[in-house]
Amino acid sequence: MEATPLPGSDQLYEVAPCGLLLAGADGSIRHVNATLCGWLRCKPSDLVGRQRFHELLTMGGRIFYQTHLQPLLRMQGSVAEVKLELKRQDGQALPVMVNVAERAWQGETLLHVAVFVAEDRHKYERELLLQRRRAEELAALHARDQQELQAARAQAEDRAQFAEQLVGVVSHDIRNPLSVIHMSALLLERGLQPEQHKAAVARVSRAVQRAQHLIGDLLDFTQARLGGGIAVRREHDADLHQAIADSVAELAVAFPQSPLQHTRSGQARCRADADRIVQAVGNLVANAVAHGAPGEPVTVRTESDGAGFRVSVHNGGQPIPADLLPRLFDPMVRGKDAGAKGVGLGLFIVREIARAHGGRVEASSTAEAGTTFSISLPCP
Repeated sequence: MEATPLPGSDQLYEVAPCGLLLAGADGSIRHVNATLCGWLRCKPSDLVGRQRFHELLTMGGRIFYQTHLQPLLRMQGSVAEVKLELKRQDGQALPVMVNVAERAWQGETLLHVAVFVAEDRHKYERELLLQRRRAEELAALHARDQQELQAARAQAEDRAQFAEQLVGVVSHDIRNPLSVIHMSALLLERGLQPEQHKAAVARVSRAVQRAQHLIGDLLDFTQARLGGGIAVRREHDADLHQAIADSVAELAVAFPQSPLQHTRSGQARCRADADRIVQAVGNLVANAVAHGAPGEPVTVRTESDGAGFRVSVHNGGQPIPADLLPRLFDPMVRGKDAGAKGVGLGLFIVREIARAHGGRVEASSTAEAGTTFSISLPCP
């Protein structure tokens, strides 16, 4: 039985399972097999003698060929498994893997090019890249969620710790006026002489005022922390000079141990909540009396230049420690000599009142100049 003749070398070349191309040193195409022509959807006559190898590549492929592939080919003589994209006659890109080798032939150098279709590999790489990007996005999202969770946990812990401290301080501070009221009530039940009766009633009145002040501070604090800021009414022009002068006169009665002085300059009518400004000044004066030198005057100065209003409260005595100044207006911060007086919300409320008016509060304290708190407000 005679053996079936095998395909010749020319036939094997034409129908090889890869694209084969022969080009000159300048890239001009000398020969191309039928497999490659079928992939590019063209005829050999469309390529041979008319185009160069790098002209079959997409724009990105041409740049890569000229800047990387061609220099590497000249150095090594061959390159393998280079991923490129060829342009079909219809303009579509064909992802391929290319092997290129330089071979000498009859005094010249020829480029032997083998092309393998890589569409499935291209799809796999694209899907792999897409999944990698998704994984990176999920990892970033997870990291962000972890950061937010940690921040929320830290915030919750801070709130819980703060609430615990606040309850402790409030319980301690409100016990004092309640104890005074309770003891005075017991004395009144026993029957007292007129003078003793009058003194007991006065103690009850002062204790009630302290309790009311404490509760008011707590309400303002809650509104500032949970309600987005202390509410102010700026419905009409207010004479802040006069409002503060009246307040200083009342405070002088409440603090007879420290002389209060008030100076003013300029006109101070502006759209502001006079009651809130008076409240802030009252807190600053009470702070100055509590921490200033006993018997030394406390000076309240109000100034206006037409565009803004400024009120400052000054006292002598020991300066505020430098490490305390940056957190002086934080809630529940009290000086070392504050004892059990107040919850530590007075200066915090002063800051929130200033902010609600679009202003600010500042503090300076030295042994030479004393301590000054200043509230600066715009006057629209």
